[in-house]
Amino acid sequence: MEFPLKTLIFYGFALVTIGSALAVVTFRNIVHAAFALMVTLFGVAGLYVFLQADFLAATQVIVYVGGILVLILFGVMMTSGRLEMRIHIERGQLLLGAGISIALLALLLTVIANMPVWKNLTDDGIPHEPTTEQIGKMILQDKFLLPFEVVSVLLLVALIGAALISRKEVRD
Repeated sequence: MEFPLKTLIFYGFALVTIGSALAVVTFRNIVHAAFALMVTLFGVAGLYVFLQADFLAATQVIVYVGGILVLILFGVMMTSGRLEMRIHIERGQLLLGAGISIALLALLLTVIANMPVWKNLTDDGIPHEPTTEQIGKMILQDKFLLPFEVVSVLLLVALIGAALISRKEVRD
């Protein structure tokens, strides 16, 4: 049974994502868990590329890997003297968590098994318009222009407020 290169790369991304996600929840060192989270987020971005969602893949890398993860690492490094955390988990909590996880996995596998088969969009020979262009047209035309501008003003106000709160003269 021969797999095409695309299939092997997809399964590689899937295995890396699942393996690093398991590492995130099992590592006791929070810095190691954060770096495993970085690998997980890169793997998810790779899976977005396979879904032809190039905008989501770029956003995943820029926002989550570039911004949120660096913020987590700086927060851990600046606030915590101890990087090794010992968490005591009781047996009942562990069994309850395992039971819920198995039930969610069964639900997810049931949904996947009952999904209709989709035609692979990349193999039909028709060039597809990039999703970034489609999203840009939707946002900047009349349908989503007002909500886009409202969110941009709201984020600007939040940024100015955060800068004012963090100033030393204002806190004193």
